[in-house]
Amino acid sequence: MTAQGMRFHQDASTSNGSQNVSNGSKQPAPHAQPSSNGTNGHTTTNGSLPQKNGVHPLTARPTPQPFYGHDREEVTRLIIQGLDDLGYHGAASTLSRESGYEVESPAVALFRHAVLQGEWSEAEMLLFGSEPPDEGGGVRIHNGVHQGLKFLDGVDQNHLRFQLRTQKYLELLESKDLGRALIVLRQELTPLKQERSQLQHLSSLLVNTPDGLKKEAKWDGATGQSRQILLQELSRSIAPSVMIPEHRLADLLDQVKKNQISHCLYHNPSKSPSLFADHICDRSQFPLRTVLELSHNTGEVWAMEFSHDGKMLATSGEATDVLIYDSNTFQIMHRLTEHSKHVAYLAWSPDDTRLITCSHDETARVWDAPSGQCMIKIDHHANPVTAAAWSPDGQSFVTGSLHGNHRLCLWSIDGEPLYNWNVDYRVQDCAISPNGKRMVVISSESQIVVYNYESREEEYSILLKSQMTCVNISQDSQHMLINMANSEIQLINIDTAEIAKRFLGQQQGQFVIRSTFGGADQNLIISGSEDSRVYIWHKENGTLIETLEGHQSPGCVNVVAWNPADPCMFASGGDDRKVRIS
Repeated sequence: MTAQGMRFHQDASTSNGSQNVSNGSKQPAPHAQPSSNGTNGHTTTNGSLPQKNGVHPLTARPTPQPFYGHDREEVTRLIIQGLDDLGYHGAASTLSRESGYEVESPAVALFRHAVLQGEWSEAEMLLFGSEPPDEGGGVRIHNGVHQGLKFLDGVDQNHLRFQLRTQKYLELLESKDLGRALIVLRQELTPLKQERSQLQHLSSLLVNTPDGLKKEAKWDGATGQSRQILLQELSRSIAPSVMIPEHRLADLLDQVKKNQISHCLYHNPSKSPSLFADHICDRSQFPLRTVLELSHNTGEVWAMEFSHDGKMLATSGEATDVLIYDSNTFQIMHRLTEHSKHVAYLAWSPDDTRLITCSHDETARVWDAPSGQCMIKIDHHANPVTAAAWSPDGQSFVTGSLHGNHRLCLWSIDGEPLYNWNVDYRVQDCAISPNGKRMVVISSESQIVVYNYESREEEYSILLKSQMTCVNISQDSQHMLINMANSEIQLINIDTAEIAKRFLGQQQGQFVIRSTFGGADQNLIISGSEDSRVYIWHKENGTLIETLEGHQSPGCVNVVAWNPADPCMFASGGDDRKVRIS
């Protein structure tokens, strides 16, 4: 292949849019005073007991003065919660007594206790009240009447009931009390008129074993974390002034850091910013200059990736061989020579012991990284193999091809076929999310297809106007990064399919150009370009912060890779057959 860069297929599409009788699982225990569960509230007060003089500390108090412009009660309650989160329960109790504030009211503490103890009748009464609430809602317990907790505007209370009763139903199934479970399903869940598919799924669980129940319901049982998870989900619908979200002070501090990072264009430290001072990174600490040039490739460089531990760098492309470098010395560790045509793609296994390579010779090979020996040869594809991705556990991998009956296949670590998606499109690239829940595939027909990787089912697809050349998924599994042939890179939320950011400036129109996440905490986006440059953007605000020269012009910078173990090192590969280390 003598032309500059690796061309992609030109079948562009013209559309742009998406295709595509008991009230508990056990007899209620005698009601005990709720205790702190490591969340809102603390060991000695927890908002459930009045003071000795009989006067509740939240009553009969003068209007407090603001704390540097902030509500004094809010700040104090957050600090009490934060002290508890830090384990300083005595200090939290002292601050509560001295200030007169508690993290949460008696009703919230009782509700928390009821959910965590599986007292479902009590939990519903505390959450929704024993009589219709007055205008404005709120918490009020007096003369045996409770009016429920205050909800956020627009909350569907039947949905909250459905969540509570679903937990109760699952626990009854787990304890093999099928009669009472059936009563809950028919008399308590069905009248709530939630989605029919949900009720059908719950009904199907009646015939499961306890282990099968947990697997099918994706639920870890009454003694697992399911009640805590339920409490967290319910708390999101309760007014935060009534039930402070868990670890709220820590969340606010995270927001402060993220805000400072979003305004720090050259943020690239290996450690988290300090809270003691405003954060700013110096441009001089950013990898802006080429420190080493590798000239061992005998053809254009099309694919390149650092191992997850940052100790090795693999490169391939127009030539038939694959090079593995020691990234400390950049001496060649192995030269892999068994492919007979271009090697357009490669990917490291999660534990870095294996490397998979994809070639135009219609094969994919899995290599043992320490020895450089070929372990597996996949020759089921009838056309060039264009992409591969490892499952997070490293026990299987996916390969993609342009044509034939095996365009998208799952293989065991031993090379045995496990699944064939039988797709009717040509696979350009694919990626599996680090949490193992999603697989994203881009096609030569300008289509993004998102699969549930666990069930193998398609979740949704998007048809774009421009062709795409590569896809990456962020380490938090929330976003996919898509390179497009119209000189645009899109960051897309995988859950919502909405575009989170667009990155512009690089040139791309005829050849396969690859971008990736980079920097500390993947806060940067880096891409090659058809103008022989490397482009770097700030991920959070989309600002183009650097355009770096380096590779011979004319020619493409086809691929870039950031060292995951060293935020101050990245590599670029181009048509000039060079790999440059910055």
